[in-house]
Amino acid sequence: MATTTVSPGATSVSHDAMANAIRFLALDAVEKAKSGHPGLPMGAADVATVLWRDVLKFDAADPHWPDRDRFVLSGGHGCMLLYSLLYLTGVGGDKGLGIEDIKQFRQVGSRTPGHPEYWCAPGVETTTGPLGQGIATSVGMAIAERMLAARFPGIVDHHTYVIASDGDLMEGVSQEAIGIAGHLKLKKLIVFWDNNGISIDGQIPVLADNIDQVARFQSAGWNSTHIDGHDPKAILDAIHAAQNSDKPTMIACKTTIGFGLPTHAGTSKAHSDAQGAAEVAGARKNLNWPYEPFVIPDDILATWRKAGSRGSAQREAWNRALDALDAKERAEFERRLRGDLPHDLDQVIEAYKQKLVDEKPEVATRKAGQAALAVIGAAVPELVTGSADLTPSNNTKFSDEMEIRPDDFSGRYIHWGVREHGMIAACNGIALHGGFIPSGASFFCFTDYCRPSLRIAALMKIRVVHVFTHDSIGLGEDGPTHQPVEHLAAMRAMPNFYIWRPADSVETVECWQAALEREHSPSILALTRQSLPALRTKQVAENLCARGGYEISPASGEAQVSIFASGSEVSLAVAAQAQLKEKGVAARVVSMPCFPAFFEQPDDYRRSVIGSAKVKVAVEAAVRFGWDAIIGDGPFIGMKSFGESGPYKAVFKHFGITPEAVVEAALARLHA
Repeated sequence: MATTTVSPGATSVSHDAMANAIRFLALDAVEKAKSGHPGLPMGAADVATVLWRDVLKFDAADPHWPDRDRFVLSGGHGCMLLYSLLYLTGVGGDKGLGIEDIKQFRQVGSRTPGHPEYWCAPGVETTTGPLGQGIATSVGMAIAERMLAARFPGIVDHHTYVIASDGDLMEGVSQEAIGIAGHLKLKKLIVFWDNNGISIDGQIPVLADNIDQVARFQSAGWNSTHIDGHDPKAILDAIHAAQNSDKPTMIACKTTIGFGLPTHAGTSKAHSDAQGAAEVAGARKNLNWPYEPFVIPDDILATWRKAGSRGSAQREAWNRALDALDAKERAEFERRLRGDLPHDLDQVIEAYKQKLVDEKPEVATRKAGQAALAVIGAAVPELVTGSADLTPSNNTKFSDEMEIRPDDFSGRYIHWGVREHGMIAACNGIALHGGFIPSGASFFCFTDYCRPSLRIAALMKIRVVHVFTHDSIGLGEDGPTHQPVEHLAAMRAMPNFYIWRPADSVETVECWQAALEREHSPSILALTRQSLPALRTKQVAENLCARGGYEISPASGEAQVSIFASGSEVSLAVAAQAQLKEKGVAARVVSMPCFPAFFEQPDDYRRSVIGSAKVKVAVEAAVRFGWDAIIGDGPFIGMKSFGESGPYKAVFKHFGITPEAVVEAALARLHA
């Protein structure tokens, strides 16, 4: 690293110098990329310096330390703040960000993308960028900390810190998140609001928003206060007060966006984009930073690196505490953090499948899901379920599952309230924290309310397994406002997302198992309100649903017709198969519980399942989109409009989704 005019023997580096190192790494990176957002890093640099230098519990040498404090930059557009901190403190050592990574900001294949992506570099705790996601995800992290501390006292005790922008607090999901956190009294959650009053469009109080955010947080059960976000002592005092609180805390830090820029500071021009040579030169003069782009003087970098190693003694003490645990308890703690499933889960599920084959229950798959959870929950103690105020409808609370409460986090069931978006984002945070496999629940139609958080989970490649019931027009009387029509297609279109739609009790537990085994992908189980017959009546050790599609009912002889279906329509397809047999037409039925899993299978397997029958017909109480990859231009029996209110059997008949319609379409194509 190049030396500067600062004496090499200097032993003290000022706060301003440390904060300016962040500012100019951000400014230089954005200028080189000709793209980015320098305003937030320059404005929030003082807050970040105090937090990372004096407070944050972390050890740069071990970014995976389980008891580290979590830091979330919710305003992900200001990601050069985070990248600068990671580089300056040396997080990850040789595997961490180097100065060349900073220079490659926003370039294809770089480790410094335009918004933080989960573990694109050591120390990036979550993907942020869509505003509101970071603060909502952090609530899940704080919940997970409290829950894990209740199970492993003495080795779990850390905070979650967030820097949130004006935009984060304007997004509706933030209200859901702070409501959850306030109700649960998540006292180890501390949010810094970068209160600069500027958005892309201009002055926020003039153009868009005059909410008293401090009062808003206080009304939600938080401590909240105003401070000068450029006063190091005020920042540190506020953090110490927050650490001693019995509630979550929001610290409203009044800052100047683009602090130090000669003409753009405090204006929307500082928010985004390269500032230009004259503005950058003026900032260097204003802030007394005479160094070339990307040069950090040795003494400043050394001081930052010392801050990065400040937590090493704490980590070593923690390692000793972990070593002192009972061997069984330590093994369980480490298994959970690795994300390994219990070794006996397969045997537990196989035995349960035999029980279902023997008993042949005819129940709604939401009921089948509840029964499966009773078995899986006992075998997988890290599974945490909940519902967005639909517990009796979703059936995701098994009998002996305790609820978490503000004064007791030893339970495994979370009442999220009517907050689908906040629930799913918090589940992401629970998964990211480690130690738990979270599961939220609502009606399938309401995936619309939480799709951004579902998408972020897929992008981050994390394991969350949600239950969304009332999966089609089969929910009946609630009508088209609640009847999903396009939702299966929409979720199937999302990369790295697995939507499982089981046809009976055996398929339901297999789908649960398959979802749990996908450590790097989120899943949804789409379950029915209406009862369904038992179709899997012979024990098969293999998890057939894990393949995404399989022949559930073979033809008598060479098949002339293949009928494809998922979920509740599989039993309808089996009924159509029987009617075709009476007419002398051999047909087979293929159950398709998960399209993405099926398309991952080897070509020969997919060809064998799709088969060579002359006619390929599909039936699903949803739109056709996505089925052509399986049936080509074959007939499709399904939905072309929104639904209708009425008893579910009458609704199916109204839309022509019946065994008779399948038979008619198959015969018409067969004889064409």
